[in-house]
Amino acid sequence: MPRTTVSSMTETSVASQSSTSSAPSRADGRHHDEHRPIRITRGWTKNGEGSVLVEFGDTRVLCVASFTEGVPRWRKDSGNGWVTAEYAMLPRSTSERSGRESVRGKIGGRTHEISRLIGRSLRTVVNTKKLGENTIIVDCDVLQADGGTRTAAITGAWVALHDAIQWGINKKAVRAKSTTDVLTDNVAAISVGVVKGIPVLDLPYVEDVAAETDMNVVGVGSGELVEVQGTAEKTPFSRSELNQLLDLAQLGIDRLITLQNIAVGKELGATTSSDELNKI
Repeated sequence: MPRTTVSSMTETSVASQSSTSSAPSRADGRHHDEHRPIRITRGWTKNGEGSVLVEFGDTRVLCVASFTEGVPRWRKDSGNGWVTAEYAMLPRSTSERSGRESVRGKIGGRTHEISRLIGRSLRTVVNTKKLGENTIIVDCDVLQADGGTRTAAITGAWVALHDAIQWGINKKAVRAKSTTDVLTDNVAAISVGVVKGIPVLDLPYVEDVAAETDMNVVGVGSGELVEVQGTAEKTPFSRSELNQLLDLAQLGIDRLITLQNIAVGKELGATTSSDELNKI
């Protein structure tokens, strides 16, 4: 299957941001409001009704959406479809090997939590009645981890879900005219945090472990929020700092949604460069 790649180094700053973005303040040279380089590659595997490799810097997550006609027993005869997700990390996705949870015979609490987060994030933008009694499972496997794996997974999963729905429409399994009948909006996610007293966007692992405050934010294209997961690691954060972080997250989510729309707006095999993105 041909591939579509969307690449972004993102704009260096925006006028609405404070003067702290006038000079890079982070170890990797980014401004406080910059993403890491982002790539969204559609059709990454030949199997799966939707497949996407999403890269946030050195974090790489493979999202594969599988379309199945029919729904779980508890959902039968409801006229509604079902969308869910599963998340996992490859044993050597991190600096040291971790054992496979399947071999240990027990799925960890973090894996359960992130799987549920991805699934419910996707379901907020799915019209299950329009999907019909069909099931889509999105498997998100972390190939390489450098912070922000759950946010990358949600962002890539939406693209994979879009392509699986389009496949279902093409096969007449979904009785909708277009994906927009089923997908009511985009959903994407980004990490923000306070590092050395400065609110920053899209934290790699080195910043994540040193952050005074660490937060993951999930939002939709309309500007509404799906979930906010925030923790003060050292000292409590103020309501004012929370608002700053949410504003920064919204900036990041808006950019990611622009990337998603560019990706799905191109035919498979086409490429959108970072130069094209920066002209938007």
